[in-house]
Amino acid sequence: MVFVFILGYFLIAVEHKIKVDKAAIALLTGGVLWVLYIMLSPLSVPNVFPLGFQEYIHNNSGISALSLLDQCKNYIVDVHIVESLGEISETLFFLLGAMTIVELIDVHGGFSIITDRITTRNKRRLLITISFLTFFMSSVLDNLTTSIVMIMLLRKIIPNYKERWVFASMIIIAANSGGAWSPIGDVTTIMLWVDGKISTAPLMTNLFIPSLVSMIVPLLFASRMLKGQITSPSKHATSVHNHTNALTDKERTILFILGVLALVYVPVFKSITHLPPFVGVLIGLSFVWIYTEYLYQKKPNLAEDFKHRVTSVLKRIDSATILFFLGILLAVSALQGTGILNSAGQFLNDKIHNVYAINIIIGLLSSIVDNVPLVAVAMGMYPVVDPATLSTIADAAFMQSFVIDGSFWIFLAYCAGVGGSVLIIGSVSGVVVMGIEKISFNWYFKNISLLAFAGYIAGALSFILIDIL
Repeated sequence: MVFVFILGYFLIAVEHKIKVDKAAIALLTGGVLWVLYIMLSPLSVPNVFPLGFQEYIHNNSGISALSLLDQCKNYIVDVHIVESLGEISETLFFLLGAMTIVELIDVHGGFSIITDRITTRNKRRLLITISFLTFFMSSVLDNLTTSIVMIMLLRKIIPNYKERWVFASMIIIAANSGGAWSPIGDVTTIMLWVDGKISTAPLMTNLFIPSLVSMIVPLLFASRMLKGQITSPSKHATSVHNHTNALTDKERTILFILGVLALVYVPVFKSITHLPPFVGVLIGLSFVWIYTEYLYQKKPNLAEDFKHRVTSVLKRIDSATILFFLGILLAVSALQGTGILNSAGQFLNDKIHNVYAINIIIGLLSSIVDNVPLVAVAMGMYPVVDPATLSTIADAAFMQSFVIDGSFWIFLAYCAGVGGSVLIIGSVSGVVVMGIEKISFNWYFKNISLLAFAGYIAGALSFILIDIL
């Protein structure tokens, strides 16, 4: 099973070489691991889930007459895979709702409300403006969408592609840094938040400064690469998305505000109702959906081809990304069921025994391979520790980092989100910007990677210092 997972991981990492979508590899890996789990390692169940297994046998009298092997297989089918799919679905439905809201804003040109107000022609001032705007936008939107929106802006105002690459690189760094300190800003942070490892206020208060430092440090160096004024806007500006002109500026503004509020209120909804975040985001999506339907009812003469209803926008959602998460999280839950991840976590505890070092390593690995599997594995390796049981644990000082909102989980959100900036292939925003702007891996590595690494380490050190103090 470990070999299959590593092989799948490798094929995902070289997706651009083998030209097979990583979602297909992830789904195959997840499916094969569950087959191997139930066929070859079902007897691990009593050791990995002792209490759950005993309760299952106790509540199902007919099961007790079966052999231990059959009991374990029944537990895997009736309990483990059902519970795993339930936990995974919370993340997937949240992503689906959030992606639909963002796509609705984008397809109606809502983001132009922000980008059209950037008028400075000074290159350094423009770089600073775009970096900070990207940083804060990505804390509300996902870093992928923020990167696309800002690249669309760049292609309209900066004609020199070499200079645009510097701007684009800072957008990658700022988007990843900005997404790390918000519970809805990055996929990995969403995973930790939805799973109950972190909560909104501790995440934002503990990671805002480290995330800001991780952006400012490379920004100081990158700004030295630029001098003078932008001569003229590009005459060949291209747009990633075709926006509809069916809405007035007022309607577009209301849609933008409504969509952003639908995302921002979700952490508040979760804290008040204690319901999973996907419920809140689906309620928010319904309000945005109803508003768009109301707008188009007011425009009966508008042809259907020019209407971007939710039913058509759903076709634009990156379904492959959703399936990729499904495959990866299924694979990780299968590994967790065998006890492999617990053993790996114990190995790291014994050999490194430092939550800061473990997370910094995870962050650097996320610049090489996808950070979603890394965070999923880390979540599987380390269960949340109940504060009430700390006094009974041998190494209570170390294990205290694994309680809800403990240092390990907060720092993991930072490292997994920001570490991907070190290489251009280390984050989804980097890969997308690389594709749009045709930035070469070598150019980014030679000119930006060291700056991103310096920012990553500086932010990490600031977190450690604040945490210790």
